[in-house]
Amino acid sequence: MPDDAKPELPTLDQFAHHSYDKLRYRDTDRQGHVNNAVFATLLDTGRTELFYNPDRPFADIGCSFVTARLTIDFLAEIHWPGRVDVGTRIGRIGRSSTTVEQALFQDGRCVATATAIVVQVGADGRGHPFSQHAVDVLTGYAPNLAQ
Repeated sequence: MPDDAKPELPTLDQFAHHSYDKLRYRDTDRQGHVNNAVFATLLDTGRTELFYNPDRPFADIGCSFVTARLTIDFLAEIHWPGRVDVGTRIGRIGRSSTTVEQALFQDGRCVATATAIVVQVGADGRGHPFSQHAVDVLTGYAPNLAQ
């Protein structure tokens, strides 16, 4: 008999990086809840603040970061007005890419989880290996990686 137990939802304190976004009326759709496409924008806030933090830069000179893949699991509706908290952490660090684990929370309740693959690319648009400095910074956002 299959196990029907639902996986335990994450909590914001399980994420190394926290950010938030204020919801706008224009984020809503005809059903009165925040449109599913806005979830991707909210998640982008968390990734952007982590990867482009001016107080902790780590991209190699001439490099930037691109999201190569984004998978979202929608768990509940988000309602306007209010704010959404974004939890972001690093799940895996590769040669030039990293797996980013994220979750969205409204009023303390997890409303979505997501996984993104982010790649450091050079001026030619191709993957560029992380420097040791970048690996060290990313590891600081990776509470579940063996240090």
